[in-house]
Amino acid sequence: MPVSGEEVGLIRLADGSELKLRILVVDVREAGFSPFGGVNFDVKVVGGVSTLSVPEELRKAVDGKPLMPPAPPPDGWEIVDIVEQRPAVVEEVVATSQGKFIVRVVAEAVMVARNMKYRSTLGEPVYWVSWVYKISWKPVVGAGEL
Repeated sequence: MPVSGEEVGLIRLADGSELKLRILVVDVREAGFSPFGGVNFDVKVVGGVSTLSVPEELRKAVDGKPLMPPAPPPDGWEIVDIVEQRPAVVEEVVATSQGKFIVRVVAEAVMVARNMKYRSTLGEPVYWVSWVYKISWKPVVGAGEL
């Protein structure tokens, strides 16, 4: 399953922070019939978020706060609006019984929460992001060339 394309996602927040969303296709398997090219896929995807930039005033606000515990605490969460984003994208070429297909996964952030009562190991507020995966596929044109 060679990777044919990847775009790292960018999430800009109302508090001035920028987050990075990256996804990875762990596995793609043919899973029966589909009207979309004659094949259906079972796609396993994982993702992760990291901070790209955080305004200095937010860093100062969490300076001296305790480190985030391993499990998310029930206190201190506030929703932060997403003001702009570029979704994360990954594509893979997959060989099937119906020929080769490009499987495309797009991850789009839908909600972000921030906790100012704790800090990350990098001295930043803690962000929690919820995202959705949109999976599509299409036959590869000229598949004999790949």
